[in-house]
Amino acid sequence: MIQLSQSMRLELKLSPQQILLSTLLQLPILSLEQKIQTELELNPVLEEGVEDELEQLAETESSEPIDTAAEEEQEERKEPERTDLQKNKADLDIKELSAAQEDTDWENLINDEDSFEIRLPRDKNEEDYDRPEVVIETMTEHLLEQLRFISLNDPDQKIGEYLILNLRDDGYLDESVKLENVANIFETDEKSIEAVLKKIQFFDPVGIASRNLRECLLVQLQAAEGQQELSLTIIDRHFEDFKNKRFEKIIADLHISEAQLREAVENISRLNPKPGEAMYNAKHNYIVPDFLVEKVDNEFMVTLNDWNIPPLRINKTYKELLRTKTRVDKETKQYIRKKIESAKWFITSIYQRKITMVNVMRAILQKQYEFFAKGPEFIKPLIMREIAEIISMDISTISRVVNGKYVQTDYGVFELKYFFNEKIETDSGEEISTRKIKTRIQELVEKENPKKPLSDEKLSEILISEGFPVARRTVAKYREQLNVPVARLRKKI
Repeated sequence: MIQLSQSMRLELKLSPQQILLSTLLQLPILSLEQKIQTELELNPVLEEGVEDELEQLAETESSEPIDTAAEEEQEERKEPERTDLQKNKADLDIKELSAAQEDTDWENLINDEDSFEIRLPRDKNEEDYDRPEVVIETMTEHLLEQLRFISLNDPDQKIGEYLILNLRDDGYLDESVKLENVANIFETDEKSIEAVLKKIQFFDPVGIASRNLRECLLVQLQAAEGQQELSLTIIDRHFEDFKNKRFEKIIADLHISEAQLREAVENISRLNPKPGEAMYNAKHNYIVPDFLVEKVDNEFMVTLNDWNIPPLRINKTYKELLRTKTRVDKETKQYIRKKIESAKWFITSIYQRKITMVNVMRAILQKQYEFFAKGPEFIKPLIMREIAEIISMDISTISRVVNGKYVQTDYGVFELKYFFNEKIETDSGEEISTRKIKTRIQELVEKENPKKPLSDEKLSEILISEGFPVARRTVAKYREQLNVPVARLRKKI
């Protein structure tokens, strides 16, 4: 039986413009640059350049819109009469557009490596700018090159290439690669695979292709010059005791003095636990800040680090095609109109993103002024709701702006999330940031006696005596967040 009924409900629907703006807000500066380049490639009406002021004024004052759908319907009903001059001009526009497309050598344009130009900040010279390296030898290439210079038969050469291609970024052999399986692949025995692996482990950097930390340290000690017997013995036979810093047990088992153990441990500490990381260029691991906060004439200035973001505009030729009554078919006009609308959304969203980003950073500067003026120890408790109230925006918007963004200050580069932290009330009733307590824990750990490191219980007692009501479990949580190991593992000889 068919029934008719009415119902009311509330729904929240985002417009395409809102979705686009939300997406752009989440992007850090480098990802935004890539997004703009992708949009420039996909949308033919979008181009780099500053909009002409006279053209903007003409568009604003013009009462005639750019070819609407209603105007198209009217064109279909009645084709307006055109003068000979207009016809000739329209034909000329079409011919010029076709000629421009035919004359463009797309293959040379795409493959022209010299056409790329790095934009420089306005206040920097080209000589001072650190350009990225064009050619950088990878760890794999470096190892394969060494493999070609040792005397191996053809099967062993292929085994070596297979092992090198299965190394992780830190230089260790991938856990999924078992010598038994490699032997089955190359129809040989495990001893042959082990022999090739041992040769690779003595390549530069020494210890590469190891299967675990113990093997990595052993290879480096075997390759080192000088007396390393005690260090070798400790890693080979007492690795677990060494790893867990059970030094008393090692001294008792090996019948050595504390001075001998200290010398051996110092030798081991100079080894590289991750040899593969030495092959990575430092330029690949830097952080590009999204904001710059600088003090100018006793006032802090917030600058968005967008000097490499090109100005965008809509191509004039496509706008003229819609304005003039040319012999362009309906489907083409509809396509151009759609692309122009998409380009307008994109340009507007880029502008709105800039305004929102700067407003959020200024609000953070306002709430954390003492941090920027005096240093990290003066950071205050702050939650995103406070920033949202200052700039009259939703918390979700603040979260998008903060996530993955960095700011360069006089005290270093900080993630924006660093400025948001919980608060705790001291015995005197003062509200302080939990970040301040973490800083204090870090200071206590750095100044502790290495032979008798402070336990979580002891750290809690010290903090309580200083007026911070922090329990042992809270200290343990903050210590883990600071990547500080437990007291037993901080112990030194």
